Amino acid sequence: MDLPSASPLVLRGRRFDASSPAVMAIVNRTRDSFFSGNRHADLESAKAAFLVAVEQGADLVDVGGVRAGQEGEVVDADEEIRRVVPFLQWARSEHPDVVLSLDTWRSEVAREAGGAVDLVNDTWAGHDRDLVHVASAISAGYVISHTGGLPPRTDPVDVSYGDDPLDVVRDVVEALWHGARAAERAGIPKERVLVDPTLDFGKTTAHSLEVLRHTADVVALGYPVLQAISRKDFVGESLALPAEERLEGSLAATAVAAWLGATVFRTHDVRATRRALDMVATIRGDRPPRLAVRGVPRGHRANGS
Repeated sequence: MDLPSASPLVLRGRRFDASSPAVMAIVNRTRDSFFSGNRHADLESAKAAFLVAVEQGADLVDVGGVRAGQEGEVVDADEEIRRVVPFLQWARSEHPDVVLSLDTWRSEVAREAGGAVDLVNDTWAGHDRDLVHVASAISAGYVISHTGGLPPRTDPVDVSYGDDPLDVVRDVVEALWHGARAAERAGIPKERVLVDPTLDFGKTTAHSLEVLRHTADVVALGYPVLQAISRKDFVGESLALPAEERLEGSLAATAVAAWLGATVFRTHDVRATRRALDMVATIRGDRPPRLAVRGVPRGHRANGS
């Protein structure tokens, strides 16, 4: 099989690639996130969620303080800083080896977080043009996203990329290519530049499904690929299910993206995603089975690790 080859991501001395895809856990310091199972406005709740994610196998933890969509409360930069920066500082002191990601589109928030973060997850495609430069200044990696030109907290309405279903794929690939090159020019090493097709953002369900099918085209850009699939609307609309019932659909989409070469997966469900990714990596041949027992004579059984 000629499978897409995942480009490695290197953060905090750790390398993530096809043999060791990364699970990015989500901790939302909000009261209004679309998935009720990940609302951690209370500090103790957020700390508990972080510790559980690490125990279940998270490689990265992505911390955000503002709901992505236009519904919900208004959160200014000062409030966002109060929600995320002290928490990130606590997480860094408690687990210095865990890769910490900041989900923000505001440069002032990233500047305040400073050395507490290893990755700046800019989910709104460089809306704040200073953000990539702040990420470079604090020696953090950077996520390039695709939103179809929409500003922060905007839900897509009557979005069109052209008559050809592949037009959305072309738009995604071109935008991510230019964004990634700009991040390198800003001083961020290539192995710390993540590209994210950003399913749902600026896209209908049909668009997101088309882009997901063409994950390999994004992988071909030569940068590590982040897929943020977990419980999103394209999963819900595909199966006619609410966010609370989208786990199986999310895992199916995750397996497809992993098979096609994505490296990092942002998820609300760490343990299930960890196991799904490890299984896909093993089927692809990138990761050996952890046990060798079946069909092996007693006394010759070995640990596959």
